[in-house]
Amino acid sequence: MIITDHNAEAGAATAAELGEKAEFLEQNVTNPDRWSEIIAHVEGEYGRLDVLVNNAAVTVFGSIADVSYEDFKRCYTVDVDSIFLGCKTALPLMSKTGGSIINLSSAAAINASADLIAYNSAKAAIPMLTKSIALYCAREKNRVRVNAVLPGTIMTPNVRSVIDGTPNPAETEESFALAQPVGHMGEPDDIAHLIVYLASDESKFATGAAFAVDGGLSI
Repeated sequence: MIITDHNAEAGAATAAELGEKAEFLEQNVTNPDRWSEIIAHVEGEYGRLDVLVNNAAVTVFGSIADVSYEDFKRCYTVDVDSIFLGCKTALPLMSKTGGSIINLSSAAAINASADLIAYNSAKAAIPMLTKSIALYCAREKNRVRVNAVLPGTIMTPNVRSVIDGTPNPAETEESFALAQPVGHMGEPDDIAHLIVYLASDESKFATGAAFAVDGGLSI
């Protein structure tokens, strides 16, 4: 298993926690050259790549009236371009043996907000990008499946920091929870279990799909 992240300290700690079977590589998902270096390393050390999980994003707040063009582009660069680069760079290696690509989108791809124009539209691009790549792989018969996962509000460290940074964290946490019809936020395991399924042969007939795991948020 290889973990990549721009946060070297956190990535290395996660790899260490997982033990000898995990390796950490520092990553910049918006840099094509770094993607090439990482995939070359994977091929040289392991000879194959079975699963690629594209999970990098920034949330940019702002409406059409007040979001800057620079912030709009930054959101797309991290949230969408990274997936394009990851898939494009990894596919030649994955096509040799087959495998599974899992792209992380968001329930925000379905539910719009006036003040999330960059994030909404970037996350909405991911399921269609996923479908196009899945159809290409099916046409090429390279045995690579490509699916998207659309989480709702999950209590990750990033969400925790957002909540704690508001004037009234308790009120913010409650509003985040109540946004889901089930009345509470999800946990990282709620997403991880689906990713494991999509990575495994148990999902061998699933490709080009968008799987919402959002407590009913997208209904």
